[in-house]
Amino acid sequence: MTHRERLTHVMAYRSVDRVPNWEAGAWPQTVRRWRAESAEARELPADWFPGCPALGLDRRQFIPFNGQAVPPFAREVLEEDEHTQVVRDELGRVRRALKDGAVGEARVSMDTYLRFAVQDMDDWRRVKRRFTPGDPRRYSGGGAPANGDGTTDADPVIFGPNTQTKGFYWIARDLLGTEGLSYAWYDQPQLMEDMMTFWGDFLIESMRPVLQARSVDYICLAEDLAMRSGPLLGPDTYRRFIYPHLQRVIGFAKTHGVRYVCIDTDGNPEPLIPMMLDAGVDALWPLERTADQDPARLRQTFGRSLRLWGGVDKRALAQSPAAIDAHLRTLRPLIEDGGYIPTVDHTVPPDVSWSNFQHYLKQKDRLLNGEFG
Repeated sequence: MTHRERLTHVMAYRSVDRVPNWEAGAWPQTVRRWRAESAEARELPADWFPGCPALGLDRRQFIPFNGQAVPPFAREVLEEDEHTQVVRDELGRVRRALKDGAVGEARVSMDTYLRFAVQDMDDWRRVKRRFTPGDPRRYSGGGAPANGDGTTDADPVIFGPNTQTKGFYWIARDLLGTEGLSYAWYDQPQLMEDMMTFWGDFLIESMRPVLQARSVDYICLAEDLAMRSGPLLGPDTYRRFIYPHLQRVIGFAKTHGVRYVCIDTDGNPEPLIPMMLDAGVDALWPLERTADQDPARLRQTFGRSLRLWGGVDKRALAQSPAAIDAHLRTLRPLIEDGGYIPTVDHTVPPDVSWSNFQHYLKQKDRLLNGEFG
């Protein structure tokens, strides 16, 4: 079977020679550790989403798309000392970043956000000029790029690289911050109505030239709208502000040939999943285990309408080969049922050794081929 056929068969609960083999990647700090432990790790690419032959990961073709501010805000270092740096980033946010332990721009902890680009409607009117859909700077190859990096028409085709197709909560959080957004739903509803309407239009018009030129298997909307104990907005707020625009974006995508829509969110989004499904979402990813996102339980709760990607507990990978085997064994019923593609439930952290990760890949390959019991 081709990589595309494997995806479509798994999503349709049809028989398959093996389940797709995908992974999200690893922290740069993790790769640094692995390179110190083994020469095999020295040639690993930073981006695993398009596939990684060295790790046995399947090819996927991500159509180039830049969903950031265009033009971006000018990046500027505002303050700096021995351990920290205060910068204004490309979205106009002012952030204090920890320099200790950083590998390039990859920090060992989240930055402290000090200021955001949008405080009120006047700010939003200025900022949204940087999100003009259809701007040729958002695309490579005029929105219909040729195959590259060894991909073929037999590989799944996805609109936009990972996290470039920002969802509604994600873009609002980027511009207002978590706290500011949490208040804005209530204190500035006109601002939020305008932002959500605009963003739905932006996504539709950004996809339009690509979908007119290419067949696309799925889009993945990056949302990150939940934390460990639940969503960062309630169902009523989601239903009023986000749901109708999510529904029209998905409707446009699917009437223009997109097979599936996935939501990428950390944390526990369960109170919102019924509305996501009703809006046309097909899959949820990465099923964060620290937020109790057990794919077996989610299948029991939401049935086969919700396809599941992810759900491999990164904490098990840091323990022992026996712990890894025991954890993977719990996923076998879902593999047999279909509609499930296992991956680590985020990028791999630096407490996972190279030998443990190699053991995981070997045993997962057996699981995907129905040989692991």
